[in-house]
This record gives sequence, structure tokens and C-alpha cells, in this order.
Amino acid sequence: MPDRQTRRWIILALASAAFIALIASTGVWEASLRFLFPQESQVLHPRASLLTLVVEHLGLVGISSSLTILIGVPLGIWVTCPGGRNFLPIVTDLTSFGQTFPPVAVLALAVPMLGFGLVPTVVALFLYGLLPVVRNTIAGLRAVPPHLLDAAYGMGMGRFQALFRVEIPLAARVILAGIRISVIINIGTAMIGAAIGAGGLGSPIIAGLVQDNLAYIIEGAVPAAILAVLADQLLANVEGSFAYMPEEATR
Repeated sequence: MPDRQTRRWIILALASAAFIALIASTGVWEASLRFLFPQESQVLHPRASLLTLVVEHLGLVGISSSLTILIGVPLGIWVTCPGGRNFLPIVTDLTSFGQTFPPVAVLALAVPMLGFGLVPTVVALFLYGLLPVVRNTIAGLRAVPPHLLDAAYGMGMGRFQALFRVEIPLAARVILAGIRISVIINIGTAMIGAAIGAGGLGSPIIAGLVQDNLAYIIEGAVPAAILAVLADQLLANVEGSFAYMPEEATR
């Protein structure tokens, strides 16, 4: 019988397959929305199919979240090392500012310089998702018990060996929790990209608000909510796979 973690992966795979089948079934969406909103002359956003909108949304989230991870995790590691420790307050303040600054304002500033579409949206999402990744990386590394590091150095490990064989494995679950928060934030925030032509699931929502068409809003909001739940469960499963014990990390 599969263990609990395996069952969670199986359930996630089945749920993901059901989600793909659902968003690919244009007829089902149209019939359902037509039933709910018979007064609307058009219930599906004409710009693109729902599957295309989901792919565009995943592209926005995937690119911005990848940049956030590639920059945020090394940045968090650097400021916990002796060479970068003096920059910890500056990095903390800058990443905090990035999230408190509204993404819409970032878009307004970025559009004159970067134009419309993908690039300014990715910049806004990157800045907005940086804080939880950096903060959790710092918190995870700081929570590593000093006696384990002393034991690693006593076994002959160097600074980088101890970092990659002891500190990062022990901090992995905390770091992944920050990545998980950042990705979920980006899935919701990516809606604003439609306002400057980046596409995604924000397109039917914005069109629905402008045209007072609730069917359009549901067409964008429901898949985005399901996508956020699936992404959360995916990262939760990955996070659960990093249940390292101190003895295993230092072995």
C-alpha cells in the first residue's frame, strides 16, 4: 500500500489531470456559464481560449518565480555568510520595500521604460515575490543549531561543504515554505498583467469588470483559484520530501 507521501502525489496528479481536462473543455464552460448567466449575450471571453489564458498565466508566474528563486535564495545565503552579514539590514529593507510597493505602481513606473506586455509584469511580480524567499532563506539558515556546524567543522568540512551538506539541507523546508508563499502570491498578483497586455487569467476578469459581465469574471477567477490550490499542494509535497533529520544531514 502506498505511503502517505506517495498517496498525496497520486491525488495531486489526478487533480491536475482533471484540471487540464476541465480548462480544455470549452463546451462545458460555455454551457455552465450560459446556465448561470442566461442574460449575458456572451459568456466566454473572446480574446483566447481558456487553455491559452492558463498557459499565459503559468508563463508569467513561472518566469517571475524562477527569477525570484534564482536571486532570492543566493541573496539570503550570502547575507548569512560572514562576508555578507554587514549587508543584511540593507537587503532586508530593500526586499520589504519591494513587497510594500504596490505592483500596480511598479507597472506604472515600468511601462514607460520597458513597454507593455510580459517584461514589466515579470519585473513587478519578481519584486513582489522576493521578500518571503529571502526572509525564509535567512530564517532557515539562522535556525541551524550551532553544535551541528561545529560537528561538521570537526569532521573536516570546509565552509562551503558545511553550507551545502548541513545548513541548506536542514533549512530546506523553511526555504521551500518561503518559495511556496511567493508562488501563491504571484499566481494572484499576475492578474494585473492583463491591464498592460500581458494576457493570462486577468484578461477575462478585467473585461468582465469593464463590461459588467460576471461570466467573464468567473471564467478567470475560478481557474486561477484552482491553479493556486494545485500549486500550493505541489510545493507542499516537495516541502514534505525534505524532512531531513540532523543526523541524516551530517552523516
